[in-house]
Amino acid sequence: MPNIKSAKKRVLISQVNAERNKAYRSALKTAIKKADAAIETKSADAGEAVKVAVKKIDQATGKGIIHKNNAARKKASLMNKLNANA
Repeated sequence: MPNIKSAKKRVLISQVNAERNKAYRSALKTAIKKADAAIETKSADAGEAVKVAVKKIDQATGKGIIHKNNAARKKASLMNKLNANA
């Protein structure tokens, strides 16, 4: 445990940030899984599910949760799956 006051604050702040990042990452994974499931079942709302997933990916990239190349790869993968099953 840190002894310096500012170090104690940093520990608390890093814990809060870690929890926030975990929530964003979880929401992102859930959106991607829903989009994949919609594509696999050839659901009528597959396009909408992909749109939501792409938005979540962009939000995570903007917040620094994932790298921009990782985001581009995830979006390209979703689009390729959507277009292949369309």
